[in-house]
Amino acid sequence: MSLTPLHAIFALMSLFTVGGAVGVVLNRNLIYAAMYLVLSLFGIAGLFILLEAPFLAAVQILVYVGAISVLITITVMVTRCVFCKEPPPRQLTLVAVMAALVMVTLGFVIMTRFGGLTPAADVPADSIEQLGVAFVNPQAYLVPFEVASILLLGALIGAIFIARDDLPRDEEAVGGDDHA
Repeated sequence: MSLTPLHAIFALMSLFTVGGAVGVVLNRNLIYAAMYLVLSLFGIAGLFILLEAPFLAAVQILVYVGAISVLITITVMVTRCVFCKEPPPRQLTLVAVMAALVMVTLGFVIMTRFGGLTPAADVPADSIEQLGVAFVNPQAYLVPFEVASILLLGALIGAIFIARDDLPRDEEAVGGDDHA
């Protein structure tokens, strides 16, 4: 089997995706972890392009990289000490064991169900149109789509509320008109 440019691009996008995910997990600085998340999400968008799904790649970049990553970064920046204490070593061991179990399970499912290959699917020509109609159809995805936007707005407002400083900023606000 020869190495084609498609294989090289797939390897590069996979490296971005997995490397970014590892950077998120291993980084202690939350801002850097959010930047690694952006790298990982860009890698996923590249994989969507390789799968000939440019609409999903554009949605990935606009929604996840553009909106979710910015929301996470702003939330981390406006809240003060989110994780001040170190997690106990027992908790880290449990997380490592659970991650290994998930990876083994996913590997087993992929190898037994697909034999290492992805199934070829016939995509209808009007699939993007059907997706758009489903998003605005009240019987389909309109309500979950709007609920997700309201939850994101609530999270942003909550972060601002938590981070706001109730202390007055200058001396005039404290003393009123006593010094006049």
